[in-house]
Amino acid sequence: MSSLAPLIAALVLLAGPAGAQVDSMPKPLTGEPGDPVRGRAIVANRTVGLCLLCHSGPFPEERFQGTLAPSLAGAGARSTPAQLRLRIVDASRLNPDTIMPPYFRVEGLSRVARTFQGKTILSAQQIEDVVAWLATLKE
Repeated sequence: MSSLAPLIAALVLLAGPAGAQVDSMPKPLTGEPGDPVRGRAIVANRTVGLCLLCHSGPFPEERFQGTLAPSLAGAGARSTPAQLRLRIVDASRLNPDTIMPPYFRVEGLSRVARTFQGKTILSAQQIEDVVAWLATLKE
């Protein structure tokens, strides 16, 4: 399977019916379920997803969490896994003015370093892992 296959599937899902407002991405990007333990590690890692630059969350061991974006605490109570997936894949589909980077989009971006052009920030499996962890955050 081509490494672009999940991206193509994601874009088809995002397109939705003509004129329809799409607020979720129901189909997972991989055939393997997300792992919440790996997902938490990705979110907490300051060199992988960089989530804590903008978000705070249930990370008592982490200092200097962000305040630019909503807390991740309770994310699973506020949003479905399908809604969380879309927000991580490309939050600009819901808010064109968002400061959240598209973690699984490579087209239409500007000011991307040459070494990162054509590459997603997170892999399809990493996104599914993060979704799995966020979905556990009910409080």
